[in-house]
Amino acid sequence: MKIDIHSHFMPPISQAEAARLDPARAPWLKTEGRGGQIMVGDRPFRPVNDLLWDPERRVGYLDEQGLDVQIMCATPVMFGYDQPVARALPWAQLMNDKALEMAAFAPDRLKVLAQVPLQDIDAACREASRAVAAGHLGVQIGNHVGPKDLDEEGLVTFLQHCAAEGIPLLVHPWDMMTDGRMKRWMLPWLVAMPAETQLGILSLILSGAFERIPESLKLCFAHGGGGFPYLLGRVDNAWRHRDIVRQDCPKLPSSYVKRFYVDSAVFDDGALRLLVDVMGGDRVMLGSDAPFPLGEQSIGAGVGEHPTLSAADKSRILAGNAREFFGI
Repeated sequence: MKIDIHSHFMPPISQAEAARLDPARAPWLKTEGRGGQIMVGDRPFRPVNDLLWDPERRVGYLDEQGLDVQIMCATPVMFGYDQPVARALPWAQLMNDKALEMAAFAPDRLKVLAQVPLQDIDAACREASRAVAAGHLGVQIGNHVGPKDLDEEGLVTFLQHCAAEGIPLLVHPWDMMTDGRMKRWMLPWLVAMPAETQLGILSLILSGAFERIPESLKLCFAHGGGGFPYLLGRVDNAWRHRDIVRQDCPKLPSSYVKRFYVDSAVFDDGALRLLVDVMGGDRVMLGSDAPFPLGEQSIGAGVGEHPTLSAADKSRILAGNAREFFGI
């Protein structure tokens, strides 16, 4: 069995619908046959194809890839975190309802995660609960809201709410840090995106936030945890030798790896081996980042054909961990 826990969708949002959020900055979908363009206001943002919005094509794609289930979540440009909650909440509700409509085409194969207006914690908690009650498996959030990382008090409150209600969370990097130096070659996606994920994880560990969040929280970070697995030894070394690193973190940083999961989207045998060695085979789930070009092109092959992973770890990563995490 194969369950892909990290893939994206974008419904056919019209420019008029997007204008209700923000005429200049909200995303909408301009389509032509099987191709299309995500637009932001009047500007092209990203070329896309109909796998992103057509459920029939998506199910055919699952068949081609040998996937039993694929979990879809918003393309992060849809988050709307920079908008007033009076507009952002109806926007999130609309996107979440459209997601359920897409999944209804094949409810046993297509599953969805909701988005929430994370700039307003009360509204985010209400929408997370509403969406899960309506059929979403959980919620996807960005790794920060403007300058607020995951250790900010309000965001910790949201994580506590999800723990209390048993709502699984996928954290996806977005709005990548850059001072303008990363101009070409998709460097924000190749450099800043993994750094954003590592920043999200370490903000929870080093701030002591995990001490205030119930261990029942089901929390997963996309893209194999970004730079975290490779650089964890550096963090442990800093914790041992610098009191400023220890001041809010009572335990060795590596001891917190059992508080969260990661997906398997690392695209390299050695990287996946390291990821499983750091996290454990019970904390990694198959994730493709489909249907984008930076995603896994043969979904699950990196896990299933890995030369050194055990059969038990492959089985857990391909489906077993996801079934437990999301209750599938």
